[in-house]
Amino acid sequence: MTNNEFSPNTFINGVYQTNSALNPLAFSGFAHFSAMQVREGKVRGIDLHLTRLSKASQRLFNNALSDQQIRIYIRDAIRESPLNCSLIITLYSSHGEFTARSMNTLPQVLVRTSAPSSGPVGPLHLTAIEHQRPIPDIKHVGEVGKTFYLHRAIEKGFDDAIFVDEQTKISEGTIWNLVFWDGYTIIWPKAPMLKGTMMSILQRQLTKLHIPQRTIELKLTDLNILRGAAVMNSWTPGVSVKGIDSTVFNDSDKLSALLHHAYQYEPLEEV
Repeated sequence: MTNNEFSPNTFINGVYQTNSALNPLAFSGFAHFSAMQVREGKVRGIDLHLTRLSKASQRLFNNALSDQQIRIYIRDAIRESPLNCSLIITLYSSHGEFTARSMNTLPQVLVRTSAPSSGPVGPLHLTAIEHQRPIPDIKHVGEVGKTFYLHRAIEKGFDDAIFVDEQTKISEGTIWNLVFWDGYTIIWPKAPMLKGTMMSILQRQLTKLHIPQRTIELKLTDLNILRGAAVMNSWTPGVSVKGIDSTVFNDSDKLSALLHHAYQYEPLEEV
């Protein structure tokens, strides 16, 4: 048998796995994805997800599927799933990683659905850890640091971690975007990070509601003059943060309520 004829085999705990089509994806690190919540068979901010996927595919693969094709794959998965679910769409190279063949290729598409989620209840107590995600503007897979630093935060008695640079400038959470409040203005950190689709949804709805926003560089020492903090991701528009290390926020619940209010103005759309 030549190398070209070889059929890979996979074993888990010594048991042969028959689903060979999915085996190469188990530890594939050269891929990107978008996560969304489906409600009543519809999605909020589908335009933002499509833009994210197209831009990331161009960056990673020098090629991208059409928005219409991506919509078809998402729509097909929703049709075969409960009306309310979580959905993750991952784009990856059929050539895998560690090879030049993934440089200029049309990505493959994996869509998974699971139970719907609305995120943790909160409030959360977070700790700052020095870390910078690689290629932070892309939502890519295989980031061991996010789970690693979550574990380190829990070991220290916190709920999760936020990331800062060597000058303690704040960027994002492990799987969250961060937002702050001074009692009047919504404040977004300015730093290299992933701009989440939930963050973008909230920014455009807050703008429509004429709620003041600004994006500035924030250091840990700036936090003691702020009144509220929250985190967000595809699960939820806002989970209250009661504190970051020794800094306590007294009005985070008000900020979280404001974010949830703004989110309701984003329409559910047919994919």
